[in-house]
Amino acid sequence: MRKTLVSDDISGQNNPSRMRWTMISFAFVATILNYLHRLSFTYLTANGYLRGIIPDDAFGYIASAFFIAYMISNAFSGFAIDKLGTRIGYSLAMGFWTTAGILHALAMSPFQFGFFRFLLGIGEAGNWPAAIKLTSEWFPPNERSTASGIFNSGASIGAVVAPPLIGWLGTTYGWQITFVVIGVLGYLWLAFFWFTYYTPKKVVKEAMARTIPLLKLLKNRFVSGLTLSKVFMDPVWYFITFWIGRYLADVYGWNLAKIGWFAMFPFIISDFGNILGGLFTQLIIKKGIEIPKARKISVGIFGLIMALSLLLGPLVITGPSDALIVLAIAGFGYAAYTANTMAFPADVVPKSATASVWGVASVGAGLGGVIFQSVSGLAIKNLSTHFNYTLAYNAVFIGYGLLSLIGLSFVLFLTGPLVQNKEMQAYVEKRK
Repeated sequence: MRKTLVSDDISGQNNPSRMRWTMISFAFVATILNYLHRLSFTYLTANGYLRGIIPDDAFGYIASAFFIAYMISNAFSGFAIDKLGTRIGYSLAMGFWTTAGILHALAMSPFQFGFFRFLLGIGEAGNWPAAIKLTSEWFPPNERSTASGIFNSGASIGAVVAPPLIGWLGTTYGWQITFVVIGVLGYLWLAFFWFTYYTPKKVVKEAMARTIPLLKLLKNRFVSGLTLSKVFMDPVWYFITFWIGRYLADVYGWNLAKIGWFAMFPFIISDFGNILGGLFTQLIIKKGIEIPKARKISVGIFGLIMALSLLLGPLVITGPSDALIVLAIAGFGYAAYTANTMAFPADVVPKSATASVWGVASVGAGLGGVIFQSVSGLAIKNLSTHFNYTLAYNAVFIGYGLLSLIGLSFVLFLTGPLVQNKEMQAYVEKRK
């Protein structure tokens, strides 16, 4: 098994290793599988047998169970990955969430689904800290937004593939077999990754240097600002991915087969956001704009696109086609925004802390998911009972548009300058 190669040099921007594209492809595929597991439950419960045993409020609570676990896991998964290294840490995360996903086939009640969703959240939280650490090890600073966009596009690709794949598997073989098939794909990834991945020799020492304690990270302006922003920003994407199937079923009466073919549209457009968001930043850097400023210009533009689409959505939506376009624009904005924020940690903190920082920040994402998934379920249930589903979902659209503006404000004004933190660098360079 290869751990390092002398010829792998990513220390300079002019001659990065070609192997970086192979390595980022692992993170890309892992993110696709992550979303297949995450969304299988969403579409299988949109109608049919599982819809009958899982009403709207229970669906919201089950989603919250996932995000409680996601929040808890992010508090330690990043530190574990920084300590263990990308190869071991990523493998453990994949193995855990894949096993949890297969166990869904044994569930027969909302409580059991909630328990297995909790386990899934524990494992899935490790994907992004591991992928960001991988990116920091293999890509130079000017390419990191693009690399982050590439692997994070797996979320949109997964969301594109999920509706037709899950719809076909669910209607052809049943919901239990669907969970099992997706799990088998995860084990195949694990085998290939374990025997292929290694950290480049030039960055081994830096990547495995002294880790930074949690309290020290939380006292840092950049880490606390990024964490707060994710409390409000990430739940917008969770709403789109978790609720789109039920939205189309509730408001427009679509069945699973129809949802399977048309619900992929917003995620196809979102995938363009992942790539174009990173390329836009790379382009303006080439035009002479400094990297820190370029990153914040990009997140400002794309964050506003997301917020305005949701705020104005209820005014322009007259049918399912309009709704899908609004969700597509919001998803595009979020994906492009996130492609840039994922490059933040490597700009500011040492490589031995990149996974830790993203893990800590993602505790905010999990907390926001817990709160706003539950609020969404209760709001939709109560407003649809007293009025109708159209009004209920319109109110939720506006709410998430406002959350986007709050999250964007935090990341623009509270994180500080996106430059290497000298205090953290000095800390990791000290001898244990």
